[in-house]
Amino acid sequence: MVRTVESLNTSLDALASREPGFAAVLARHGRPEPRLSEPGVSSMMRTIVGQQVSVAAARSMWVKLEAKYGSPPNLDALLAASDEELRSVGQSRQKAGYLRSLAALVLSGELDLANLPADDEEAIALLTRIKGIGRWSAEIYLLFAEGRSDVWPAGDLAVQVEIGRLLGLPERPSEKRLREIAENWRPHRGAAAVLAWHSYNLKAGSEIVI
Repeated sequence: MVRTVESLNTSLDALASREPGFAAVLARHGRPEPRLSEPGVSSMMRTIVGQQVSVAAARSMWVKLEAKYGSPPNLDALLAASDEELRSVGQSRQKAGYLRSLAALVLSGELDLANLPADDEEAIALLTRIKGIGRWSAEIYLLFAEGRSDVWPAGDLAVQVEIGRLLGLPERPSEKRLREIAENWRPHRGAAAVLAWHSYNLKAGSEIVI
């Protein structure tokens, strides 16, 4: 798990013992704090709402969505909402479809966010049945909402850049190459991603909001 300071530090210590680059990052930048979000439909909806917009815009749109549909949003009302109604709270036609897809899967019982499969790949396959949710979004949900210790978002650009730097690679590794490299880091790959974001943010001088 990467939901507590203790569990995250245990994984970071294990990574530092296997890879000098991780040990160097910890010595240089210190230890990251756990990143948490509440598991459940609201977190998944916020992922959809926040796609391809700024952090400030996503927050504003979420406030409007909750004001109209409740907190947490009423799934029956969302499923019945027209594109025009959802546009009034800042959602594009595409995102309206994504939100209805999520609501339909949850209401039908096909998707139970409180009881996702324990196997990470099975959970990712189930989450990506939601329209608009790709592998990266599913991995981020499992990592931060459920604290799964070995979820590895190898398609994340910042993770690719920073892992490439700390390993001294001549170029940014591809997603495929990064998955190969990280095999030796199991079952602590989630902490490796958290550490990569921590280092990347400090070097960039601004925080990536996940």
